[in-house]
This record gives sequence, structure tokens and C-alpha cells, in this order.
Amino acid sequence: MAEPRRRLTQPHDPALRDGARMMADALDQWRTQGPRPDLWVFAYASLVWRPEFEAVEQRMARVHGHHRCLQMWSRVNRGTPERPGLVFTLLPGGSCSGLALRVPHEQVEALMPTLWAREMPNPVYDPKWLLCQTAQGPVRALAFTLSRRSPSFTGHLSPERYREIFMHSRGRYGTTLDYAQQTFEGLLQHGIHDRALERLLKLMT
Repeated sequence: MAEPRRRLTQPHDPALRDGARMMADALDQWRTQGPRPDLWVFAYASLVWRPEFEAVEQRMARVHGHHRCLQMWSRVNRGTPERPGLVFTLLPGGSCSGLALRVPHEQVEALMPTLWAREMPNPVYDPKWLLCQTAQGPVRALAFTLSRRSPSFTGHLSPERYREIFMHSRGRYGTTLDYAQQTFEGLLQHGIHDRALERLLKLMT
């Protein structure tokens, strides 16, 4: 499998990032993967239970070198500027189980703006091509990751801070707590038991 072209470096401040350029770079990198390549997307949170596009194939997948965590500020979708909520991201280190979703080649260019509008309305994530291990063999998938240097990275949060956010943070798509619970249950439906997330949710019991 051909290695995608290295992505261009973007500043960490979302206000200085060019989201359209980042999408164009991702499409360029996808095109280098071979003749008429399909697109694989790594789903690790809401894309598991609410993908908003139809994948022609999904595989259980594991990524090494990144882990799922609830450590990204959300000031619109799951919180407000005054009372920020949280959303999941992939941070460097460890490993993560999720789904690899396949989009046929002929649908990719039409889908990408929709996917970008969903995941990158503010270009906070760092899109990366990660190697996903699946029972049917490895695939390289587009994943939305975060740098610890990003202003959207929360850093360490105490149990008390998580509890406060779960109790009070709500955005246009609902509460952080609902989002975390839906992700936990969505993962369980695919046989993925995220024990770190389970421990966070038990703070509310």
C-alpha cells in the first residue's frame, strides 16, 4: 500500500488554520494511495454510533500509537464558551479500538465536504492517516486526532472537574454526559469495552 503524502503543518490555533486547505490536502493524500482507491475512515466516538454516511463495509479495527480520550474542549456542540463541554479525540500514545469504515472511490469527493463540515467546522483536529489493524488485513484510514499543544486540549482533568462538566455542560447537540454515554453504549454494541470511559461515567453514580 502506497504511503500517503505527508500532510502540511498547520498552526495549532484554529483561528489561523485553513480548513479548506486541510481538506484539499487530505484529498490529495487519498489520491496517492493507488488507482481508484476507496477511502477508509477510523471511527472511534460518535462516528461509531452516528456516522451520517453509509459505509459499504465496516471492520473492527485497532490503531496503535493513539488512544481515545475525553479531553477536547467543546464550546458549541456539547458546551458553551461560558461553560465548555467535552468531546472525544485521539491523543498520541497507547492504542484504540474502533471501526474502519469504507467509502467507495466514486463517492469520496462528494462525501468529503460533508465529513469535513461535521468533524472540522472549526479546524481543530489534525487529520492523519493511521494504520488500522483488522481481521481482514491492515488498512490506512483517515482519523481526526489532536495535538497536546492545541488550545482545545484540556490537559489533565480531575474527577471533580469531569463531574462538574457532566452535570452542567450542554451545547447545541446536547450534554457532554449524553454524548459520553452514547459513545460508551455504541462501542459496547460492537464488543468494545472502554474501561477508562466507564470509570468516568461511574462518577455520576
